[in-house]
Amino acid sequence: MSSADQPEHRKQEEEETAGVAAAAEDEDTGAEVAPIVKLQEVAVSTGEEDEDILLDLKCKLYRFDKEGNQWKERGVGTVKLLKHKETQKVRLVMRQSKTLKICANHLVLASTSVQEHTGNDKSCVWHATDFSDGELKEELFCIRFASVENCKTFREKIEEIAESLEKKVEEGEESEETKSATNLLEKLNVGERESKDEEGTKEAAAAPEKDESTQKEKPESDK
Repeated sequence: MSSADQPEHRKQEEEETAGVAAAAEDEDTGAEVAPIVKLQEVAVSTGEEDEDILLDLKCKLYRFDKEGNQWKERGVGTVKLLKHKETQKVRLVMRQSKTLKICANHLVLASTSVQEHTGNDKSCVWHATDFSDGELKEELFCIRFASVENCKTFREKIEEIAESLEKKVEEGEESEETKSATNLLEKLNVGERESKDEEGTKEAAAAPEKDESTQKEKPESDK
């Protein structure tokens, strides 16, 4: 065999070897390999199962560090407004996108006020009593969205919830005042009826005594 034919012969052998290897890989032997560790499916509870989602937007959250006098990033993720199906209370919850760690968790109250961040129409700020770290803390938050529309939607939704809660509070106070006034009037009416009944009873008890006194006086006059 000449030296010119040797490279072609080697090339042909390599192609045949590669073809056999590929065929071996594609061949299904039907063997099943059992896993070393069997993992069971576990139901993970997020605590949001009894709540309806009112709002769901991607954002970046900051909190104001009073000691350092500066804004610090809390995380990038999704902010939600959740309404409980039974209590009807609404809370704001934000989780980081990768770790799902909670970086904001507080109720939306009638006093909650969201304002546009000065100089940035994609951001807004608000005060809240937050529970994301496992204890109640007064926080000043700043949230930034990818668009002006999302920021406006977030702000308007919280304002709508706060106004609704404020109306409920006012109606509740009025109903309590009305109930108290009604109870007071009922007590007064009952007291008046009881006093009149007592006077009538006294007059009825005094009447027989008068009759007995007149009967005793008559025999003495006859004498």
